[in-house]
Amino acid sequence: MIDSFSQHYHQRTKYDPETISSKSQGLDWSQQPSSYKEYKIGTIYDLKPYLQATKQDVESQWWQRLSHFLLCSYGLTARMQTMGEPMYLRAAPSAGGLYPAEIYLVARGNSLLPAGLYNYQVKDHTLIHFWANDVWQNIQVACFNHPALAIADLSLITTAVFYRSAWRYQDRAYRRIFLDTGHLLGNIELAGAINGFRPYFVGGFIDRQIDELLYLNTEEEGVVTVIPIVDLDVHPDLNIPAFPSALPSKINLEYPELPDGQLLKYCHQMTEIAQFRQLPANVSAIDPVELGDKYNFPFCLKISTATSPISWQDEVPLAGLENTILKRRSTRAYTGGALMLEELNAILDFTYHPQHYIEQDLDPNPDYFDLGLIETFIAVSGVNGLEEGCYYYAPKAQELRQIRFKNFRQELHYLCLGQELGRDAGATIFHTADLQMAVQKYGDRAYRYLHLDAGHLGQRLNLAAIRLDVGVSGIAGFFDDRVNEVLGIPEDEAVLYITTLGRPG
Repeated sequence: MIDSFSQHYHQRTKYDPETISSKSQGLDWSQQPSSYKEYKIGTIYDLKPYLQATKQDVESQWWQRLSHFLLCSYGLTARMQTMGEPMYLRAAPSAGGLYPAEIYLVARGNSLLPAGLYNYQVKDHTLIHFWANDVWQNIQVACFNHPALAIADLSLITTAVFYRSAWRYQDRAYRRIFLDTGHLLGNIELAGAINGFRPYFVGGFIDRQIDELLYLNTEEEGVVTVIPIVDLDVHPDLNIPAFPSALPSKINLEYPELPDGQLLKYCHQMTEIAQFRQLPANVSAIDPVELGDKYNFPFCLKISTATSPISWQDEVPLAGLENTILKRRSTRAYTGGALMLEELNAILDFTYHPQHYIEQDLDPNPDYFDLGLIETFIAVSGVNGLEEGCYYYAPKAQELRQIRFKNFRQELHYLCLGQELGRDAGATIFHTADLQMAVQKYGDRAYRYLHLDAGHLGQRLNLAAIRLDVGVSGIAGFFDDRVNEVLGIPEDEAVLYITTLGRPG
């Protein structure tokens, strides 16, 4: 059987112990790309004064909400001194601290923010208005008239600057770019709830129309998501008609044999939606499937994960969530100490059961592209109350189902390319997917959706862990096929992402 291009790309970019050294290249530090995009002309809107502002008039409150929303999504949160220039960390994590994502804001136009295109200048926490014409209708057409765009006055667009990540991770960077963006989407969703905005994640759009609208150099940068932002102060009784976040692209079965170094950009082209495709009369025909429920054997050890929700209410509602977003850091080392089962259960609850947080004013139905395609496995090395081994997590049933009985510490150390995080973690979470099934449903564009959703889940895992003082770190570099072999995961499951949890060292 001939694989689609996304399946071919996934196979070609796997890490293998026999070939990884031959594919590794030394980093040319003189060619390290900047993580910031600059515009020479444009009107600047400074958002920094609104971070501390306390004015209660409607206009000031709107700017305060927008300023906090962008800060909690992708703003600078810490400064690290290095041998050269200082490194600034952001609210959302990024592999290698390379931050390939850019955020643009499109305004329909009102008395507070004129119509046109803006870029969020992360380094200065400003918006630069670089195009003053009304382009809202162009966005609607490119997004197949998504109903949220009929109501929203603002829309975010996230893009990827490919070389920022490819400089270090080469062709495999495409995976990391979408995992990074998934983390960003997790922040955007929660930052919206904190500040009275409801984001809608749109993954199905005509790529080149959005690229052209933003004046992107498509050899260097490409659009990843479009996100209409509905103001809940203006639309408190929101009722958006059902519409899929994910739409299919073509399945590409014919493609050239490309050399290493050209796979990343070609993969982005192959996952584009190139032209208008007629939507089904009943959009529910491509609605996401329900969360999975596998490995439900009578003899399988089953552990309930039902628990009380994490509280995000500090001195004011959701202040604990904002503080957690702003202080989140990836843990660099674990002690090897055991976690408590109650901690793992609470982290899983926040990640997979947003409906349990409606009383804390969090969205019970946040957008994913198709969460039903993602499977979750957990390798337990040190969790009090759980036997060591590999478990399948069944979100719908809220239970862990043990499928292998073993301590995997040494194997995890090896699988994670010798990173001690894998060895010393108390629990290691694997997100996987049946790539062939996903491609049959969404074409090659499925590759984007899978990694965006895995990153989104990863961000919720991150924030829940930090809230509970549990160490957490994502790992996107691993020996792909060895994961399946060691943990007993089916061969046709593509491993998307690893998140480690442990006692911080």
